Amino acid sequence: MSGQNFSGKSVLVTGGASGIGRAAALAFAREGARVAVSDVDAAGGEQTASMINQAGGNAIFVKCDVSQAAQVEALIDKIVASFGRLDCAFNNAGIEIEHVRLADAEEATFDKLMNVNVKGVWLCMKYEIRQMLKQGGGAIVNTASVAGLVGAPLQPIYAASKHAVVGLTKTAAAEYGRTGIRVNTVCPGIIRTPMMDRAIEREPKREKMIQKAHPIGRLGEAEEIANAALWLCSDSASFVTGHQLAVDGGLTAV
Repeated sequence: MSGQNFSGKSVLVTGGASGIGRAAALAFAREGARVAVSDVDAAGGEQTASMINQAGGNAIFVKCDVSQAAQVEALIDKIVASFGRLDCAFNNAGIEIEHVRLADAEEATFDKLMNVNVKGVWLCMKYEIRQMLKQGGGAIVNTASVAGLVGAPLQPIYAASKHAVVGLTKTAAAEYGRTGIRVNTVCPGIIRTPMMDRAIEREPKREKMIQKAHPIGRLGEAEEIANAALWLCSDSASFVTGHQLAVDGGLTAV
């Protein structure tokens, strides 16, 4: 597709060990990007990088806990040392660990979700933007969720964390638009990932309920979110910043 050639560009994908992150890393590589894959799951992240390299691409894996500032700073330094620059970043690392009403949630759950989903995105942008300012521009996409656009019963803290990602994204877009840095979010609906497959295996009836919730009549695929992230990072989206792109099969339309 015109405008989506990433040849010569350096791209970071966090949460790249599986699911949406892996799909995105592979997609960026197919479009010619040099890809830095990052995750706390070293085995999965190494496998993603290996898949790219075996297919003739150029990828490295860097283990990183995005909630730790020193590790995030070291991650960006490693990318620049390896590839010379950082053109695009897909901040996709996140967790989803609750299934309770707000008044029944635990403080430890709040702290863990906010630490990864909010602090992690903030730290990644902090160091990515510093590097992109040196270069004169770049593109950042943060993974939010439809839970960052509407309420999410039984996931109150997760919803709060994803609303925070949207807020961080809008603010960064407003602050850095004139520097050549674009910042957007992709907001997935319910996506078929290994985690979702396990949930459906435990509760088979859940799949039909999920399908019914989406006007399009099915779950989303990781590759569909990856394609959205690629477009937002590409020159085809050169006038798009501060935007929340819902890739949700119509879930938020009803």
